[in-house]
Amino acid sequence: MKLTSEEQEMLEGKYGKAAKKSMEILTTLGEIFHSDYMVDVYGVQIAGVSYANLGEAGLEFLSEMADDGKVRVLTTLNPAGMDRENWKVLGIDEEFAKNQNRAIDAFAKMGIITTCSCTPYLIGNAPHFGQHIAWAESSAVCYANSVIGARTNREGGPSALASALTGKTPNYGYHLDQNRHGEVLINITTQVKGTDEFGVLGKIIGDKLGELGKKIPYITGIDSATMEELKSFCASVATYGGVALFHMEGITPEYNNYPKPTEISFDIDRKDLEKTRSELIDEDIEIDFVSIGCPHASIHEIAKIASLLDGKKVNKEFWITTARPTKKIADEAGYSKIIEDAGAKFAADTCCVVAPIKGRFKGIMVDSAKACYYGRAKNQFKVKIGTIEECIEEATL
Repeated sequence: MKLTSEEQEMLEGKYGKAAKKSMEILTTLGEIFHSDYMVDVYGVQIAGVSYANLGEAGLEFLSEMADDGKVRVLTTLNPAGMDRENWKVLGIDEEFAKNQNRAIDAFAKMGIITTCSCTPYLIGNAPHFGQHIAWAESSAVCYANSVIGARTNREGGPSALASALTGKTPNYGYHLDQNRHGEVLINITTQVKGTDEFGVLGKIIGDKLGELGKKIPYITGIDSATMEELKSFCASVATYGGVALFHMEGITPEYNNYPKPTEISFDIDRKDLEKTRSELIDEDIEIDFVSIGCPHASIHEIAKIASLLDGKKVNKEFWITTARPTKKIADEAGYSKIIEDAGAKFAADTCCVVAPIKGRFKGIMVDSAKACYYGRAKNQFKVKIGTIEECIEEATL
């Protein structure tokens, strides 16, 4: 790789041990993927924040990097394993809370903003079209590449941290025009509406792309999509198909930058949606946990939840997972009081995917296809997908 004089000095250790280690990680990646040079990144989002994922080995690595490492660009974190302020109410073990805070403190020492969210684009870490970034969380990567038109590969925790400490990433993969064109044409022949239904669509497409060995779909037939519907779709298609970029005709900013693929195509109709939805509803499910906010709930979704819960009481464990800055806006708008008066709980900083809740519940109802996947695979819950309205109805039975 061709390095600038500053990059070479980082590699030689002139900017400290953490910068040296970071540049070693990045140059190795660049060599593996045949990158010619580094590009500057606007911002970074780091995954692997939960202590359940890090463990002591990961925490030791963070502590070493924090000895002299300081971030050079705006950097935020993926959800942690708990709400940092409300963990006791949510039933999190005290020992886990202690270790989780050790990890967060190590990130903070490096100058990382300890806002823990899978939707960094909603809380200030918001790149614009064409900017290079280094993000790690799968749904956020998909959203950034596809909906915003920024450019990022799906980074691992160490490589994202390395980019944060250097302000650089190797120029390969989705940073390059030639790697951003659609590979499979997908025509939607039915109306798709709601976060749950866009999640179901993401599962269909993700599963199909996995069978074909392709990663970038070009989607036609969607007339409109809200930000919330698109973030749900991004989470699902990334979870089920490893997709980090899609084009949606008339919706996403790069859809007309590349020709429509012609070699491989298929249609998705109402029957396909109904069949796949049935795959996300387990038989004989006993729902004792309801969660909305995977990916993290927007202020629009929280406002909707508040209107649906106003004057009602929930009779099951009910979490609304969101970023802490969004929760503060909900506080000021009066939404939080309505929701909490109903008996529901906010789980800021965390979510039902990374929180250590295995064994606590039998069945979970969500509006998220991604949450269904991890509810089964990670926590061995039975799952049921539904609209936000259906989730509220279930929680208040």
